[in-house]
Parts: sequence; C-alpha cells; structure tokens
Amino acid sequence: MTGENLTGEDLTGRRVTVAGLGVSGISAARALVRAGARVTVVDGGDSPSHRARAEELAAEAVAARLGDGDTLPEGTELIVTSPGWPPDSALFAAAEAAEVPVWGDVELAWRLRGPDAAPWLAVTGTNGKTTTVRMLAAMLEAAGLRTAAVGNIGTPLIDVVLGEQPYDVLAVELSSYQLHWAPSVRAHSAAVLNLAPDHLDWHGSMAAYAADKGRVYEGNEVACVYNRADPATERLVRAADVVEGCRAVGFTLNSPGPSELGVVEGLLVDRAFVPDRRQQAEELAEVTDLEPAAPHNIANALAAAALARAYGVPPEAVREGLRSFRPDTHRIEWVADVDGVAYVDDSKATNTHATRASLAAYESIVWVAGGLAKGAEFDDLVTAAADRLRGVVLLGADRARIREALTRHAPDVPVVDLERTDTGAMAAAVGEAARLAHPGDTVLLAPACASMDMFTNYNRRGEAFADAVRALAADRTAEHR
Repeated sequence: MTGENLTGEDLTGRRVTVAGLGVSGISAARALVRAGARVTVVDGGDSPSHRARAEELAAEAVAARLGDGDTLPEGTELIVTSPGWPPDSALFAAAEAAEVPVWGDVELAWRLRGPDAAPWLAVTGTNGKTTTVRMLAAMLEAAGLRTAAVGNIGTPLIDVVLGEQPYDVLAVELSSYQLHWAPSVRAHSAAVLNLAPDHLDWHGSMAAYAADKGRVYEGNEVACVYNRADPATERLVRAADVVEGCRAVGFTLNSPGPSELGVVEGLLVDRAFVPDRRQQAEELAEVTDLEPAAPHNIANALAAAALARAYGVPPEAVREGLRSFRPDTHRIEWVADVDGVAYVDDSKATNTHATRASLAAYESIVWVAGGLAKGAEFDDLVTAAADRLRGVVLLGADRARIREALTRHAPDVPVVDLERTDTGAMAAAVGEAARLAHPGDTVLLAPACASMDMFTNYNRRGEAFADAVRALAADRTAEHR
C-alpha cells in the first residue's frame, strides 16, 4: 500500500519556517517562495556570512531571523528543516507542542514534484551510498535514460525536481537525517546497503537509526534491495509496507540464490530479474570491470545493478556503466607507487565500518589512522585486520583509543604515535609510513575517524595525504638520479 499522492501540493499563502541557512535551506526557501508560501528562515548563527545570505534572500521576499534557531516564529503552519538539525532541537519541540508538522528538504521535494515527475531509485546505508548512486546513474545513462545522481550526493534534490531539465528516472542518495523527516517518500525501488552504528548522537539509539534507514523501503513498487551479509537490512525489508507484488532482492559476494544478485567465478550475475529465477542466471559484468575490485566495491556494484535491473536496464548497460565508472576522490583512491609500495587515499572512511571494508581490500598494510572517534570503539576493527597490518601510524585527537585496541589485539604490530597537529603532521605521518613499509605493502589512509580535529573536512585530509605522497615520490626520484 502506498501513501497519499501529494504530487504538486498547494502551499499558496501558507506560513512556512525554514530551519537552517545552509545550501539545502536556501534551496528550500526559494522553492517555497515559488510555490506561493510566506517564508521565514531561522538560524542560530549570526556571522557575516549568515547576514550576507539573509540579505540575498530578502531580495526574494524571504524573511530571516538570525541568532535564534530555537523559537517558533508566530503563525508558523509548517517547518521545513535542513538535514543536520537534530530531532531533539528546541524548535521542533515547540512545533510539536503547537501541532505544526515538520518536513525535511527531501519531503518538500517529493510533495512539490510535478505530475510527470521521474520515479526515484533510492539508496541509503551507513557506507557506500555515494559510490552506489553514481554507479547506478552510470548504468542508467548507459541504457540511454535521462538521469542524474542527486540527493545527499551534492545537488539539492528540490533543485532537480523543480528544474526545467526533464528526467526519465533519478538515482537518489538519502541519508538517515533526510529519511527521518521524509515520511511520504515512495521510491520505485530502494536499497539499504549496510547498517553499522553511526550518528547515534543525532538519532539517540541504534534502533532509531535503523528505523530511519528502513523508511526508504516504505511504499516501494518493484524491489526492496538488501545485503544478504547484513541481516539487519533484510529485517527492514520484512517490516516495510510495500506495494503488492514488490519483491525482496538480495545481493551477496557469494553465489546467489533465487531472487539474488551475486558473484560466480569472477562474474557478477543476476538470478532476480530473469524469467526463471530457480534455473537461470544472467551474466552482468566481470569483477575486473570494476575499479577498484575491492569486496565492498563489488557489493556496491551489485546493489546498483539490482536497482538498475529493477528498472529494466539490460545486462549490457550494467556492464558498460561499471566499466565507465570511476570512484570519487578520497574513496580508495590510488595516489602513487613509491619504491614498490602503493599509497592509497581512503580519507572518506570516517567510521569503523567503512575502514573495515577498506582494510579488507589489501593483504599487507601500513595503516594511517586517527582523528575524532565520535564515540567509536576499535576492538572489532583491529581484531579483523590484525593479520594484515605491517605497521600503523596514528595521528589526531582520539588516536589513543586506536592504540589501546592495537595493544590488546595486535601487540606485535609496530605503531608510531604522532602527537603533532600542525599543518606538517600528515607529511610526517606519510614519512613514518614509508619507513615502516616494504615493497608489496600498501600504505592506506583509512582514518576510521572524522577529520575536524585537524582538517576542515575529509577532503582536505585526503588532499594533505596525497600532497605528502607526491612530495615523497619526487624526493625519491631525485635521490635515484
């Protein structure tokens, strides 16, 4: 059973408060004005940049209240929130007391989309969302479909939905934040890639986090795609209220059963979208078509292929899409080979789940890790990777927590603990990693932590690593002349 069809909802004259003056908040405010709403934006910040953005919106008939993100503006009939605002914010408590509904930017996009709007193929999960969505978009494009990778991937979804460019189908990345505030979204098909503790300070518990992820399956029409290696994702499928006839489709790194996609002798194969699921399998691609062919990247490709096949994409387009796909920067990105050692940047591995997948991709590793742990524990991660570690270089605010886990579970692995936090810290880390590494090893930046203790974001951290590796390569080249 699907939710009420709210396509093209009329907001004319309604008093709407937008929470947040960031990119998504500004896009929501402008969309609401175009929809005829009377809009006020609230934000707890009052910096020069906040005031400049408020002045820009004032020219478009949007009022702004800065320095107070807690008080509900008088007469508010609806709140549209930016994804990052936690549900326990005072503004939302006031809205609940006043019986004012709260929508996220994704909910707003869903409700304002036109009558001929493109269906959504949605992807969520703790890790791998962006890669999977971009793989999916590449497959759809290879099939000749007009598509875009949108949502949490960068471009505000509402700008795409209300833009002039027509699309056949959208590949949509949705975060747990966005799904929390998106009760009406109903995808054509959706995937939950994996579930691991993350953002629990925002959601309050693992159960609440999982429940928000599971919203992506509500009202699915064709396929609910889940990870056979992660039973929690299948439980979310079982709990979902879907359209009659919608199927559960699993993906696995092993040989697939009926209604699954998997791997057989180096081939990605489909036993879900074939005429006889019990007797037939369709070859989609070779593992070697992927770059890199790491286990978690293969899993991402299978999930993307399942969604593409649910939409009717032929096998040859799946293969072509995977062959043309290249991962974003700082996601298991090869930087250079220096003296027989490979240097790989996976700065995007900001939690233990992502880092475990990254470490599993290589046999002999000098691991560069550390940063802000966000309450994470590292014992399971270190235990799983211990036999692959040839050395570890730690930096960042919470590096001691990783070192303690290494002492308990990998006591024979040499560890360099860098106390420095200045701009040269990453270069020092790369230098120490080079000293520990031997030909055939991989020096892997997979921090398992957030970056904000030392860097603006994970991109800047990855850039610092890559710059240091390139400088090392140049120095070694000069030495060998």
